[in-house]
Amino acid sequence: MDEHLTGSRLLAIPGLRNLRDLGGLGAVRPGLLYRSAGLATLTAEGARQLAKFGLRTVLDLRDPLELVQHPDRVHDLDVDLANFPLLPQDGPEDMYGFPLDRIYPLIVDTAGPTLVAALRGLLAPEALPALLHCAVGRDRTGITVALLLDLLEVPEEQIVADFLLSNEGLGLLNGPEEWVDVHGVTRLSHPVEAALITGVLAQVREQHGGTEGYLTAHGLKAAEILDLRATLRE
Repeated sequence: MDEHLTGSRLLAIPGLRNLRDLGGLGAVRPGLLYRSAGLATLTAEGARQLAKFGLRTVLDLRDPLELVQHPDRVHDLDVDLANFPLLPQDGPEDMYGFPLDRIYPLIVDTAGPTLVAALRGLLAPEALPALLHCAVGRDRTGITVALLLDLLEVPEEQIVADFLLSNEGLGLLNGPEEWVDVHGVTRLSHPVEAALITGVLAQVREQHGGTEGYLTAHGLKAAEILDLRATLRE
């Protein structure tokens, strides 16, 4: 495995941006959960290096159209690919242009059952180690990871720090970058701020008493919560 980039938790894999191990946050066990940008640009050498992680499952949080236009390139990796679209599938086509402070609450309001299905996927036999990603591994991945880490009782300051690490992982520390959405529209990606993810955690606390209540309300069973904590924590 390559060395960490710039002394941070980011991992250097050819063709894969914004990659890190969630182990070491709170009591989360190393080597079981990873997050990253999409694998559409993963190189053959990158796949060879990623194979050292022993990945068994890749959870893709993108829309079906994104999967068609930019499919994950897993090369010879022996992994199961699973898709859990987090954005509303009956939403307007220009949703990619919505401001993030609108998108994040919308995902919390509409994606509860999908989030539960994704987390349940981590409990499938031989599902771990697993990698979670969306397009750039920041927004949809950031929400999913933040709620999972909160469920695993990781301190909020560590959840926020992991969320903000995507600014470095995506090269946004010096300002916004252009990107092209699935409809061919060129947009600007701006650095994210802590308020986006603290707002998500505050929203689930206000509406459901916390992440556990939110996930339970959308179908996650108490026994599954215990299993996630027992499996993913030291």
